[in-house]
Amino acid sequence: MNNLEKDQSRLGERGNVLFLILIAVALFAALSYAVTQSTRSSGGDAGKETNKISSAQLTQYPASVRTSIVRMIIGGQDVDTLEFNAPEDFTNCTESPPSSNRFPRCVFHPSGGGATHVTAPGSLMTNGNPGGWIFNGENEIENVGTTTTAGVASSTVDLIAFLPGVSQGVCESINEELGISTTQGDIQEDSIEYLSSSNMTNPNGSTATSLAAGGASIGETSTALVGQPFGCFYDSNGNADNGGAAQYIYYHVLVER
Repeated sequence: MNNLEKDQSRLGERGNVLFLILIAVALFAALSYAVTQSTRSSGGDAGKETNKISSAQLTQYPASVRTSIVRMIIGGQDVDTLEFNAPEDFTNCTESPPSSNRFPRCVFHPSGGGATHVTAPGSLMTNGNPGGWIFNGENEIENVGTTTTAGVASSTVDLIAFLPGVSQGVCESINEELGISTTQGDIQEDSIEYLSSSNMTNPNGSTATSLAAGGASIGETSTALVGQPFGCFYDSNGNADNGGAAQYIYYHVLVER
């Protein structure tokens, strides 16, 4: 083989090697793209799954409080006079009989409802801090209990647990799991009184609690929540007690009326 033939052979080999390198680069790029897309997809699925788990946690707690309240009502307690004092405020619950150290109206006291008083995990909340539940008797849900039209009356208000400040992802997951349509974006309710529990907390041991109309009807602004005993809505205007900050709120009916 002369020198010319040798040079041509080497050029052919180099061309083949270059071609193989280009194929390897293309395959590596394709593999990298596939891995990136898979990671992104897995990350999204993981986030969605986390929200589902969080939403399940959220619905379980008020359901347990509801069970305690049902036992209290069966035992003869009037829902109008239930007291939601926190453990550090048990001494202000109504003692009956006097000086007996028994507080039959107190939902969280061992001698009352025996319900557990807890805060919601920070992982469920927008600000990352534990969230406080509000037990309120000022609002109602349209088509829940005896209420079939919008409007609030003291005889038809529902006893509701509210958790203001949940994250958007958790809020959306809750409504999705409940089959509540959110195709038009956030479910807005702007007139609900969800930050005050004063009418359901005994401040001094002698002031009776009561269910009193002062809020609004959930389902009046957005029909998506009509007939829904629990769900999540968005308050775009914010509540005066919250400094007017917009936020997502989970609600759960404890007693329908």
